[in-house]
Amino acid sequence: MSDPYFQQLFAQRIGGSQYGKGTAIYKFEKIKRAKRRALAEHPDRELLDFGIGENDEMAPELVRRVMAEEINRPENRGYADNGIQEFKDAAARFMRRQFGVELDPVTEVNHSIGSKPALAMLPAVFIDPGDVTLMTVPGYPVAGTHTRYYGGEVYPLPLREENDFFPDLDSIPGDILRRAKLLVLNYPNSPTGRVATREFYQRVIEFAHRHQVVVVQDAAHLVLTYEGEPLSFLSVPGAKEVGVEVHSLSKGFHMIGWRIGWVCGNERIVRAFADVKDNTDSGQFIAIQKAAIAALDAEEIPRQVRDKYRRRLEKLVRVLQECGFRCRMPGGTYFLYTRSPRGVEGGPRFANAEEASQYLITEHSICTVPWDDAGPYLRFSVTYEAPTLEDEDRLMQELKARLQQARLEF
Repeated sequence: MSDPYFQQLFAQRIGGSQYGKGTAIYKFEKIKRAKRRALAEHPDRELLDFGIGENDEMAPELVRRVMAEEINRPENRGYADNGIQEFKDAAARFMRRQFGVELDPVTEVNHSIGSKPALAMLPAVFIDPGDVTLMTVPGYPVAGTHTRYYGGEVYPLPLREENDFFPDLDSIPGDILRRAKLLVLNYPNSPTGRVATREFYQRVIEFAHRHQVVVVQDAAHLVLTYEGEPLSFLSVPGAKEVGVEVHSLSKGFHMIGWRIGWVCGNERIVRAFADVKDNTDSGQFIAIQKAAIAALDAEEIPRQVRDKYRRRLEKLVRVLQECGFRCRMPGGTYFLYTRSPRGVEGGPRFANAEEASQYLITEHSICTVPWDDAGPYLRFSVTYEAPTLEDEDRLMQELKARLQQARLEF
């Protein structure tokens, strides 16, 4: 079958004339295939799925109740454009109460349909062909993808264990710094679990001033902080002069499918984001924004979510340590990032984390996510489905039994 006439018309940013012809398999597709194989070959063996990264609960009952009320109100039927003021007010209240950050809800806050679209749109505010976005890796690639869409380049900043999973800003070459416009950070960091310190953010602010770059701090996991109190970038003096912070109700409020978040910080940057957004979407459904207001004003929701995932992570750390993994409790997120095993006693050796992950899925029905960007690591998510504490403990015991049977070497 010959190619359609438009095969030659695809934009270079998605592969040009070769779009759809590649044979490379995306990491998560490999995991899905291995899971299907494990289920087919071992139908009686439970799949222990630590690879998913989505909250395992529905949104809290309070949020769903407000949604049920608001969805039938005719005044909520229209376009939301750049968000209703009531949501921006609630976001500002939340930032003040949780992090001590004072924001003008009219000029320094704008809603987004989740944090992913915000990270996709912010490069449109600054990136022209030849410009550079500095991004930590491993990490969420969306801002980098859209940087390339606009003709920009991405300069990776590896997060290495020897640097305590902070980027080495002093290692960036001068020619890159001269073209850099954005520095995209993510703390608490996914997948490493590292939390930012006030001293690190102070260095970032000084770096931004010295090299005239804009900071975008992805705070999707911020309320899931276990090491000290959650630290907002904007709570550090000078941060608002150099950037914005992107927030989400997905991870910390069990609202992953609701698609609601906000961008806050520097007034001029927030305004520019709003201009791009106004030409990209027409805003999130107003009933969802009003349900999100109820979530933001309910102090117990993020506390309960944080307590749940802290408990699960503590259990997982104990089990993995007993099975030879050199890991410790993460500072934040619901992910545990740990060195990958090097092989199996008397069995196969693993060249990288991907091989280790595939082995654990196919041979032991244990699903993890491999990261090889800055050394071989596996990511365990504690968003597995276990309705009761007894279910959690049973799953942990099963994990321990299988890992001990695997006889992994590190």
